[in-house]
Amino acid sequence: MRDVPPNDTSKTAMRLDYSSLAGVTIAFASIIGGLLLHGGNFADIRQGSAILVVLGGTLGAVLLTTPPDVLLLTLKKLPEIFWYRPEDPQHLIDEIARLAQKARREGITKLEDDIPNLADPFLRRAIELAVDGVPLQEYRETLNLDLAQLESRLETEPHVLESAGGYAPTMGILGAVLGLIQVMKHIENVDDVGKGIAVAFVATLYGVGSANLVFLPAAAKLRLRAKTRLRNQELIMEGVAAVLDGLNPTMIRKRLATFLSTTPPSDRHQAAVAAPPLRVPSSQV
Repeated sequence: MRDVPPNDTSKTAMRLDYSSLAGVTIAFASIIGGLLLHGGNFADIRQGSAILVVLGGTLGAVLLTTPPDVLLLTLKKLPEIFWYRPEDPQHLIDEIARLAQKARREGITKLEDDIPNLADPFLRRAIELAVDGVPLQEYRETLNLDLAQLESRLETEPHVLESAGGYAPTMGILGAVLGLIQVMKHIENVDDVGKGIAVAFVATLYGVGSANLVFLPAAAKLRLRAKTRLRNQELIMEGVAAVLDGLNPTMIRKRLATFLSTTPPSDRHQAAVAAPPLRVPSSQV
């Protein structure tokens, strides 16, 4: 079998996520378009005080529940919603098949020479355990622990954004109530009451809109990125386990091909934990 180059994900070109870009564009264009069709104008919803109440209040609430370093890490992750580095599971399968071919030809200890050239840290970790002669059961337990810790870390940023998505609508209601209080103070001016109420409810618009158009969708997209990464880590764990099991590259490719399906990564992870350590592929349990 022809050797393939190492899976150097660090050199994979960044890619624009057109679905995220299209989603944001369509959502905001639809809302502004609906406003204009109803005879309104953009000035009707341009209220600095409402923005201050909603965004400032949401930020304060998030800081009460989130350490500043975690919040900063979440902000640094936000560009990944639109601009990300794709992870190719097929490339990982090719790389593991290449390693399996070398292990069958020269012995598994010879894979130690390939470790420095493996770009994926999890693949390096798995090969190191294999070369060190770790029993298969201990190998699985070690990497399952690593996967659990990784899953916990990757869940941090989506959780912060979901928290913001929960607080923002409440802050919008709070902003509306504050606006209504100011309206009621001048209720004797009947002509201005209607306009004042309309302005007051702009805060609700900002709160509900920011939650459902920004915070919650961003959390969902980051969680999707995390699931993709976890899927690839599970693929690596099962692939190197197959190398330890002595399977030939063709069988390994067939076993790992199930990771290219739409099966949720979490389901495959649970199956991997419950699977017998040798012949049964975890993704088929």
